Amino acid sequence: MSPKLISENRRARFDYEILDTVEAGIELKGYEVKAAKSGRLELAGSYAVVRHGEAELLNAQIPPYQPKNTPPEYDPARTRRLLLHKEEIATLIGKLKEKGTILAPLEAHLKNGKIKLTLGFGRSKKRADKREAIKKRDIEREIGRRL
Repeated sequence: MSPKLISENRRARFDYEILDTVEAGIELKGYEVKAAKSGRLELAGSYAVVRHGEAELLNAQIPPYQPKNTPPEYDPARTRRLLLHKEEIATLIGKLKEKGTILAPLEAHLKNGKIKLTLGFGRSKKRADKREAIKKRDIEREIGRRL
């Protein structure tokens, strides 16, 4: 059974050249889980960092599922902890020490009833590479229309 896709960060794949990926769990509150499972998790503009030996997800938006049943102090863009083993965090730190590498969330999916994130190590694409990707996408779209 393949994982059910909840949210995808297509902008990250466009802006960065993805070198490697890793899967991580995400620590959520109960009311956030229901909102995320219903597809309200927004990864655009979010990124991951490693601080004090823990991986964290910043700027991911999870609007409340039922706004009236959510605590008044709830922040939809709060920092959320990523659940990884110590060895995985150590490899993350090693890879992030390379100049120009970032850790971007690529997608969120359900796996065995749990919400998982696929994180990608990436380097920023040059403007010419982005133009090339746009041209390639346009050519493929045109070929699809003609067929």
